[in-house]
Amino acid sequence: MFREYDSYDGLGLAELIKKQQISSADIIDEMRGRIDALNPELNAVVQLFESELKQAVVSDAVFSGLPMLLKDLNIYCQGQYTRNGSRLPKGMPAAQDSELVKRYRKAGLIIAGQTNSPEFGLSPSTEPKLNGPTHNPWKRGISPGGSSGGAAAAIAAGIVPFANASDGGGSIRIPASACGLFGLKPSRGRISQAPYLGEGWNGFSTHHAITRSVRDSAALLDISQGYVAGDPYTAPQPAGSYLAECQQQPKPLKIAFNTLNPMGLPVDPDCIAAVQHAAALCESLGHSVEEAAPEFDAVELSMSLYGIIGPHILATVRELEEQLGRSANDDELEELTRLMMATASEQSAEDYVKMQRSMHKITRQLAPFWQSYDLYLTPVIGMPPQAHGSLLYKSGDDYESYGITMATYSPFAGMANLTGQPSMSVPLYWNDKQLPIGVMFTGAYADEATLFRLAAQLERQQPWFDRRP
Repeated sequence: MFREYDSYDGLGLAELIKKQQISSADIIDEMRGRIDALNPELNAVVQLFESELKQAVVSDAVFSGLPMLLKDLNIYCQGQYTRNGSRLPKGMPAAQDSELVKRYRKAGLIIAGQTNSPEFGLSPSTEPKLNGPTHNPWKRGISPGGSSGGAAAAIAAGIVPFANASDGGGSIRIPASACGLFGLKPSRGRISQAPYLGEGWNGFSTHHAITRSVRDSAALLDISQGYVAGDPYTAPQPAGSYLAECQQQPKPLKIAFNTLNPMGLPVDPDCIAAVQHAAALCESLGHSVEEAAPEFDAVELSMSLYGIIGPHILATVRELEEQLGRSANDDELEELTRLMMATASEQSAEDYVKMQRSMHKITRQLAPFWQSYDLYLTPVIGMPPQAHGSLLYKSGDDYESYGITMATYSPFAGMANLTGQPSMSVPLYWNDKQLPIGVMFTGAYADEATLFRLAAQLERQQPWFDRRP
């Protein structure tokens, strides 16, 4: 075993490969050894792409020779299956790479395999019936969050320094928070979903990564971002490299913070303490911090999110059924998926359009807030990492009670998905039970640069890299 593996982030390991101090094969062997040792307990990695690992080629690219794990959700590697966490039959292997996979390859990354995801990314806890629950490396029986829980658990356990992830309602930031990692959701249109999709969930969802270091996230966004011909829209090009932004000291920022659940439900004292700690830390670094919050109808926002996501899930399942030539069996879809489909079936086209208009209205209502403040600081989630089973919808459960559970656990993250703004989870706080609780900074649309500058400053001031389960 390469004992120093834990001392390096992805860029650091890639530099060792370039200097020929270690080989790509050594790194892959180390990853394999850690999967063999840790994954039976964690259940974070659900598949290795052996054919990809055997064809590994080293070049001068920025991440050359490093393995990259893909989330098992809406990202495709040619010749491999993506199951989307579902027990529906596999169908055909991917005919071509997703554009993001092509860009990973161009940067020298080796597409090594897949991490666990809940069915269609719907749950904030990674417990699909297809693969079983993923355990949080900080404590067995505790969820790593979702839907990128497999990715976060693999990183927190030290299997890989970073992994692909996606975020349609907090699915990068929630598991980053629950596992003590850095997770940035980019702006809408920053990363292309070509050629399989024009946008994810009307633009709510975007791919990127969960990382241990800030600079790895920035470098990954540098190689991932940008327009592809045929994309319905794209975010404005950044002025320069995001990696270079991490070296820049941020100007004194005006930061608003808030710990109140916008739905009026309670927020755990540990999550409040995490925000208060982050606010004090920012103030000590010379930033202006004051308590303030944008005004919006949180119930309307939630209804718009679910009212748009539901029809997408219904359409996805119907398309899979067409490919199969039959309807899904009762044991092939989970209860939450069926609930979303049933609710969507009762919506009219008019309902759908009204919810999309609500989405646009709320986005415009919120936009002026970022003319007064550079960043908005809140909890990522309203509760500490939760036990397996506590966040799942089960057949026969009361839908309203489940909705209250979700609005208590994750009332903050969805705002940035609806508006398309960049938002990040930063690991600055652990509670008395030694469970990590991230804090969330949300920035103005297309301004990932400010987030990276602040994140790197916080990382220098209060390093988290060596804080391990």
